[in-house]
Amino acid sequence: MLVIVLENAPPRLRGRLAIWLLEVRAGVYVGNYGRRVREQIWAQVEDGLDEGNAVLIWRSKAEAGYEFLTAGMNRRLPADFDGVQLVQFLPSRGQDDVL
Repeated sequence: MLVIVLENAPPRLRGRLAIWLLEVRAGVYVGNYGRRVREQIWAQVEDGLDEGNAVLIWRSKAEAGYEFLTAGMNRRLPADFDGVQLVQFLPSRGQDDVL
């Protein structure tokens, strides 16, 4: 199983994904493909994303049972902590670090 979530993506990319995946909500696509097809779909997302951002989540044998990738500008970035993939948040624009 794989899930792709798009934000601020061009209509041509959304239409392209709708060929391969089911759009269950606006910008949320699901499907059941293997590694090779998943990588080809993700390459099309990266090529057509323009100013938007995306996340790809798929089932795996990792500790959490899934893995994910991100593309585009987003405050949430994947970070590896001792082999466990977590999410690192960047500060929002204009926000100073306050301790």
